[in-house]
Amino acid sequence: MGPIRTVILRTSAVLDRLASVVTCIALVLLVGIVLLQVVARYLFDQPPSWTEEAARYAMIWAGLIGASMAFKRRFDPALMNSVKGGPLWLQTGAELLRSIVVIIYLGPILLYCFVGPNLNLARGFLLRHSKTMAEALPFTTFWVAIAVPLMILMVFVHLVARHMGDRPPADSDAIEE
Repeated sequence: MGPIRTVILRTSAVLDRLASVVTCIALVLLVGIVLLQVVARYLFDQPPSWTEEAARYAMIWAGLIGASMAFKRRFDPALMNSVKGGPLWLQTGAELLRSIVVIIYLGPILLYCFVGPNLNLARGFLLRHSKTMAEALPFTTFWVAIAVPLMILMVFVHLVARHMGDRPPADSDAIEE
């Protein structure tokens, strides 16, 4: 195993474990906040103003970072699943096409996280969010928006790892069959 391959496969595995922790925390927060909101609304008739927004942000983080986990485990919507078991050249072509689709779809989104129309840095998605305050919470929405490029970068690392021979984690094998 070459040193670059080893680094990429280990990086992919570490990012996946980190994504698992972040997603679990976001889901626990989401459930806890919604539970607090329901109890406060129906028992005390006064839900805190911040609960709906905090739950929404936890859902965004859980969904986006969870999407990178789904990609790593190959739970993403896959094109041409019917080529499994077919000729090697067809399987290789299908995997190449899948990769191209991922890059064509996520590449521009990653670019526009940092730049806006006409490659204007001042109009990039993250910079705009760094100046926008959350409605009920004391921070900028940058901390929510940063989940988008993080997810894309994790998916790109997992994509490169796929081409270097990465296999889905063992816990996902039973679902795939």
